[in-house]
Amino acid sequence: MSGFGHYARTADELEREIYKRGLALGLDWDDQARLRELARQALSCKPGCVMKLLRSPIRTEKLTGELFALTELMLDTMRQSAQIGVHTHGGPAWKAFGKALYEASDAISSS
Repeated sequence: MSGFGHYARTADELEREIYKRGLALGLDWDDQARLRELARQALSCKPGCVMKLLRSPIRTEKLTGELFALTELMLDTMRQSAQIGVHTHGGPAWKAFGKALYEASDAISSS
């Protein structure tokens, strides 16, 4: 299983970067309502939308775009590791935003 250690390292790196973007955006990782709203935005933001945010001269938009891009990497990491039977997860920021994404996805599917 030692060949799969990169998933844990990737998760740690993503957690750190997600946390930093959230901190810069003033996120409270315990504010589920705000996280769900941000998750809804992330799920509805298509690649062109993310690029627009990333290129924005407005700091909060750029940070939001970075958070959304990191979120996609987070989901890809979990998906790839799950395909080979490795359960990958990050720390508190990853889990809080992951939960919000899951709940927002369910809400979108139900409507």
